[in-house]
Amino acid sequence: MQKKYPVLWAVEQGICYFSLACLTLLPAAEALLRLCFHSRVPASPGLIVHLLLSLGLLSGMITTKQKDHLSIGLIQYSHIEKNVSLMRVLALGSGLLSTFIVTIFAWCSASFIKIYLAPWQLIGFIPDQVFALVMPIGYGVMAFRFARMIPWGEKKGKARILLPVLAILLGTVCGLPSIFKLIWGFDIPDLAYRINEGFATLAWYLKTPVLILLILAALGGTPLFVVIGAAALILIQGSGGEMDVIANQVYTALTQNSFVAIPLFTLAGFFLSESKAGERLIFSFRSLFGWLPGGIIIATVCMCTFFTSFTGASGVTILALGGLLYAVLSENASYSPKFSIGLLTASGSIGILFPPSLPIILVGATTRTNTIHLFLGGIFPGLILVGGMILLGIIISVKTKIPLEPFRVKKAAAALKYSFLEVLLPVLLIAGYFSGILSLVEIGAVAVIYVLVVEVVVFKDIPFLEIPRVFAKAVPIIGGILSILAVSQALSYYIVDTQGPERFARWIQGAITSKYLFLFILNIALLLIGCFIDIFSAILIVLPLIVPLGEAYGIAPVHLGIIFLINLETGFLTPPVGMNLFLASYRFRKPFTDISRYAFPFLLIQLGVVFMVTYIPILSTYLTKLY
Repeated sequence: MQKKYPVLWAVEQGICYFSLACLTLLPAAEALLRLCFHSRVPASPGLIVHLLLSLGLLSGMITTKQKDHLSIGLIQYSHIEKNVSLMRVLALGSGLLSTFIVTIFAWCSASFIKIYLAPWQLIGFIPDQVFALVMPIGYGVMAFRFARMIPWGEKKGKARILLPVLAILLGTVCGLPSIFKLIWGFDIPDLAYRINEGFATLAWYLKTPVLILLILAALGGTPLFVVIGAAALILIQGSGGEMDVIANQVYTALTQNSFVAIPLFTLAGFFLSESKAGERLIFSFRSLFGWLPGGIIIATVCMCTFFTSFTGASGVTILALGGLLYAVLSENASYSPKFSIGLLTASGSIGILFPPSLPIILVGATTRTNTIHLFLGGIFPGLILVGGMILLGIIISVKTKIPLEPFRVKKAAAALKYSFLEVLLPVLLIAGYFSGILSLVEIGAVAVIYVLVVEVVVFKDIPFLEIPRVFAKAVPIIGGILSILAVSQALSYYIVDTQGPERFARWIQGAITSKYLFLFILNIALLLIGCFIDIFSAILIVLPLIVPLGEAYGIAPVHLGIIFLINLETGFLTPPVGMNLFLASYRFRKPFTDISRYAFPFLLIQLGVVFMVTYIPILSTYLTKLY
């Protein structure tokens, strides 16, 4: 589209970036007016969440165009990638399935707007139905783009478009229940009603084989939001529900105030990673700790923790900082490449237990647990995890006699002064949030503006005209996350609506009477889940199943939330399919098996911390009693 329709592509990007900019400026203006003038921006809560809705679908369109939707994608890091014919078949299947499912989403969204949204309810001066139009438009464009991506080899002309057109037509046929309501409302003709009943009956019989097919599709590289959305679709329709529930839950998810912080902190993290903030912080940490055995390790682990706490995604840390930190460790500090790669692979996710962690925010929203308590609950486990990684680094440094750097007060003071504004950022955010002065969304907005001013105006690392480039790098990640969150909400709705968590809890209680045995089994299950599912999907889909179990076994909500997160975090490092292992294999151009071997010592440390946090609840709950 960039080459054939440059104007349309520029307009699409411009609207998306404008939505993200407004999503930043509105909460910041709201905070400023409230604190300084005891006033507020008219209709700001509604405008903010509907901007999130627009951003979610627009960024999803861009993410589809750039082929950046999150997927398990095991094939791209294995020998299967060399089999061109098999890769083409997998891409063909993924493209057809994605086109088919997303076409259904588009029809569901159109029906939802007509039937379920209040007529012309104003958000500021704009009707909410105008904002909601982005849903059928967005999913329609995604379906078209998935269709265009389908590989066809040498086929030309009509043969090239036959299967994509059939996928769209089949999606339209399966979307007939929504199309009927779009035409006639709830008073559909008797024939249409019987057709709808037939679809529901067919879905009931096909549930099991379709779910198996979807699991295979996920392993073959199909975008996770397509797989999760399709699972929600077949389960809801197979249980006699309306397929419009999918669109309803997408709308509900993308108009939640608690989700607004996700794109904001992600954007702040990208401004940091695209600037020279990493170099300044590394220089400062080396000046402060380089005289200690393992001083460079301390700097590296702190850097990874800092960046992951903002982006919420370990992949961003590995891909964005991997090259810089690898050079510092291997070339400047003489650590072996094996150790350096293992450390960076393992350190990529340890920041999710520290504020302003996006996964913690999402856990709080999903379980209705006080987010501040969850932040406090993650501090000690996070520090132990960081300490364990650093301790191994110190042992290796002493054993291999890594040379130390002399400590110079003037150099350390100058380095700290140089990076002071970046070091100050988490302090300001934590103080603003824990003091209650700013809401979580306002903290996210302040973080973006602060980082933008520091990196663009003060240090001039990012030229003003290059700001859209940073937006362009952040948007695919934002689109991937929001696309998954939206459809995960629908699957979560089905799980809760069918009383799945309660029935699952009763079954587990009948099978397992010991609390400690349950915790051990929970650890194993969550480690496996962390291997296969991204953390955002797991929170919305799996966590609702576990919350009733936590209550049944007397586990504090904060403790359960931290157990959940630290297990998933370690699962990213667990062979045979830990996500961080694949990302590191891609980043450092090393075989997957080598990466797994390099990271294994660090995995053992993380597993030790997992069991420590699981069986010593006071580590997660002590600080919550003081707040």
